[in-house]
Amino acid sequence: MHALIIEDDDLIAITIEGLLSSCGFTSFDFAVSLDEAVTAARQRCPDLITADIELKPGSGIDAVQTICSENPIPVIFITGRADDARSRMPQHPVLSKPFRVSDVEAAVREVMSE
Repeated sequence: MHALIIEDDDLIAITIEGLLSSCGFTSFDFAVSLDEAVTAARQRCPDLITADIELKPGSGIDAVQTICSENPIPVIFITGRADDARSRMPQHPVLSKPFRVSDVEAAVREVMSE
């Protein structure tokens, strides 16, 4: 399975990659901006997207809306602005930073079983 990690903090992106690896994901693309995320998803459609809200430049919400307008993909928001994500994207699980490993694993199981 392939995941797209939209995150502009390298350490957090690497942590998410490790967690997703333990959940069975075997390949990854990383994006730090809206444009990189859209390009990566067009080059290889992910089975799962994790996204932060604040990117430099752009917004993870805008990236997800653009990517998922063409093809519905499971999404988990992992962000320091959880309230913004919940209000703007209530259909997706939202985890607050700092996050717990068990919460990420539970969210992955939830979205991948739908």
